[in-house]
Amino acid sequence: MAQRSQSDTDVVPSNVDSGGRRYRFGFDIGGTFTDFVLIDDHTGAITSYKTLTTPHDPAAAVMEGVRSLLNTVVAPAQAIDTAIHGTTLITNALIERKGAKTAFITTRGFRDVLEIAKEMRYDIYDLLLVLPKPLVERPLRLEVTERVNGRGEVVVPLDTTQLEALKPILEREGVSAIAVCLLHAYRNPAHEQQIRAWLRAQLPHVSISLSSEVAPEIREYERMSTTVANAYVQPLTERYLTQLEQQLRATGFERRLYLMLSSGGISTVDTAVRFPVRLLESGPAAGVLAATFYGEVVDEQSLVSFDMGGTTAKMCLIKAGRPTMTSTFEVARVHRFKRGSGLPVRVPAIELIEIGAGGGSIARINELGLLKVGPESAGADPGPACYGFGGAHPTVTDANLLLGYLNPDYFLGGRMRLDRGAAERAITADVATPLGVDPVVAAYGIYQVVNESMIAATRIHVAERGADPRRLQLMAFGGAGPIHAHQIARALKMRGYIIPASAGVTSALGFLTAPASFDFALSVVTRLTPDLLPTLDAIYADLEAQGRDMLREAGVAEAEMRFLRQADLRHVGQGHEIPLPLPFPRLADVDLDATLRPYFYDYYAGIYGHAHRHLALELMTCRLTATGPRPRVALRETTREGLPAAHAQKGERPAYFAELGGFVPVPIYNRDLLTAGMTFSGPAIVEEKDSTAVIGPGADVVIDRYANLLATFELGEAP
Repeated sequence: MAQRSQSDTDVVPSNVDSGGRRYRFGFDIGGTFTDFVLIDDHTGAITSYKTLTTPHDPAAAVMEGVRSLLNTVVAPAQAIDTAIHGTTLITNALIERKGAKTAFITTRGFRDVLEIAKEMRYDIYDLLLVLPKPLVERPLRLEVTERVNGRGEVVVPLDTTQLEALKPILEREGVSAIAVCLLHAYRNPAHEQQIRAWLRAQLPHVSISLSSEVAPEIREYERMSTTVANAYVQPLTERYLTQLEQQLRATGFERRLYLMLSSGGISTVDTAVRFPVRLLESGPAAGVLAATFYGEVVDEQSLVSFDMGGTTAKMCLIKAGRPTMTSTFEVARVHRFKRGSGLPVRVPAIELIEIGAGGGSIARINELGLLKVGPESAGADPGPACYGFGGAHPTVTDANLLLGYLNPDYFLGGRMRLDRGAAERAITADVATPLGVDPVVAAYGIYQVVNESMIAATRIHVAERGADPRRLQLMAFGGAGPIHAHQIARALKMRGYIIPASAGVTSALGFLTAPASFDFALSVVTRLTPDLLPTLDAIYADLEAQGRDMLREAGVAEAEMRFLRQADLRHVGQGHEIPLPLPFPRLADVDLDATLRPYFYDYYAGIYGHAHRHLALELMTCRLTATGPRPRVALRETTREGLPAAHAQKGERPAYFAELGGFVPVPIYNRDLLTAGMTFSGPAIVEEKDSTAVIGPGADVVIDRYANLLATFELGEAP
C-alpha cells in the first residue's frame, strides 16, 4: 500500500551558514501534485521535490516542500532571494462556486446581460443544453441610472441618490465583494470611480472591482463576466496569499513573494490581490515558459509544449521561440472541454488547449459498451487505485503500472510505493471483465485511448494555427508526459521529442524563467486614419506610464524596462480582430497607406493565408505589455563525458510494446547518471524521482550537456 509523502523535519535554522549560496524558489500547486524547484544562482544546480496536493489546505503541501528543499541543500530560508508561485486555487473556486458572496452594479436595463450572454447555444444539437450559471444571482444584480456613450461622453449623469437605496440591500445580504460594470466605462470610468468612492465610505470592509480597471475593453458581456469573476475570488485570494506569506515568513523567508500570471509574466502579491482573475492559468503558463526556455537551450524554436500531469494535459504551439497568446478564454465550463459552455474571461493569457487526460483520468465502459478515459479524474484524494488511498476506479497511472512503464518501488523517488495488485483489480473489475479481455490488454487499451485523445487535440491545435507538426518537436514534461510523448510524436509524424531534466517539475522551473510583466489595454473603436495616429501615440504613452509604475513596484530598474505595443485590428466589417505587434517607436511618423496597412495585411495573410487588401482597417483595442529582464537561469552542465549509456543502466524489466508482440525485457536507465554524449535506442525506460520516460521502438536518444533527453526517429521522421 502506498504511503502519503510526509516531511516532519524542521526548517534549517537561520543561523546556519549557507556558504554564500543564494537560491530562487518556484512552486506550483496542481490538481494532484504540488511541485517545487530550488535553483542555486551560482552553480545552476536544480533541487526538486514533488508531493501530493493537500486540497483541504494547499499551504500544508507548500510548507512540506519548503522544509524538504531547504534541508536537502542545508540552507536557511533567508538564502532564498526570489519565490514565485502558481496555483489552481482561483480556478477551482470558480469551478466549485466557492468564492465570495458577490453583488453586481451596472447601468439600468443591463443587469441581465450576465444571463443573456451572447444569445448563442454552444451545442445546437443538445436538446437538454445547460447554460453556465452566472456567479451573481439576479436579486444581487443591481442597477443605477447613468449613461455614457461609445465615445465616452456623459449622456445621463450618475444619480448618486440611488446608491443610498442600495446600501440596505448590500448590508442585508452580507456581500463581501462587489463588481461594478457600467456601459462604456472603458472609454470614461468617471461614474464607476464615483460608485467606488461611495462604496468605500459606506462599506469599507467590502472588496470592489471596477470593469474600467479589470478589463477596460469593448464587449459588455465579456467585460461584465471578467469583472464579476475577479470580484468573486478577490476575498479568497487575499486570505490565501496573506496566509501563505505569513507561513513563509515564519520559516525565515525575507524577500517578496511573486505570482505567475496567465500571460506568462509575474506580479506582486498586491497586484494579484487586486486582479486575481489574471492568475487563472498561472500553472499551465509556467509550463509553456519552461518549454520555451528549454527550446532555447537545445536550439529548437518550433515546438509543441506538452504538459501532462495528474488531472489534465495541456498543449501549446511555440513558433519562432514565442508561445501563441490570446486575450480571452473560458473558465468554469458546464462541459469542461466544450467551447462556449463556460464563463468568458478577458485577460491576456498564453493560448493552450486543455483536455481531461492525466495520470489520474478514470477509465470506464460507457453506455455504448466502449472504453472511455477521462475527463473525470481521481485527483490527489483518493487518487488512482494503485496509490492505496481508497481509489477504486482504474486510471491511466494504473494502466501504466500494469504495462511495466512505472516502477512500483520508485514512484516519487521511492517515497511512495505503488500497489500493482490494486491497479490490476480495478482494471479487471471496471474494464477487462466488461470487455471480456485480459487485464493487460485492457490496460493497453486505456493507454491507447488516452494517447489518441491527446493526439487528436494536438493535431487540431497545431492545424488551427497554421503549423505543420512534421516541422515541429514535442517538448514533453509533467509527471505523466514523458510516458506518453513517444506515441504522440510518432503518430503526428513529428521530428522527435525532447524530455528536459527534472521533467516532472518543469512547470515549477518555468516560474523562475519569467520576467516581471504587466499587461494594459484600452478599447478605442474607430476606423484607422492618418489623423488618428498621434492620438494613439498619446494613449500608448499613458499605458507605458502605468507600466513603469508597476515595474518600479516590482523592483525593476528603469534601464531594464521594456514595452511591447500591440493593436487589435481588423478589416472594416469583420466581427473579430487580431492582435498586431507594433514595432514602431512613434505611429505619427508612420505612413498609414505605405507602411502600416501593408504590414497588417502581410501579418494577417501569414495567419489565414489571405488578406482583403482593398478594405480599410478598424482599430478595436490598444494593448501594451511592460516587462523587466528575464531572469538568468544557468543550468548545471554534466561534467562526465565519453561514458557509455550502460554506465547509467540500473537493470531491466518487462514492459509492454504492442509493435514488438507484447512484453519484452527493457533496459532501465537512471536519469541522474545520464551524461552528455550518451546514446541509446528504444525500447528503453528512463527513471528519475519525479517522472518516468518511455522510449518506444524506433527512437534514437542522445543526452545533451544539460542532461536533456533528445529523441529522434529513425531516418529523421516518425514511422
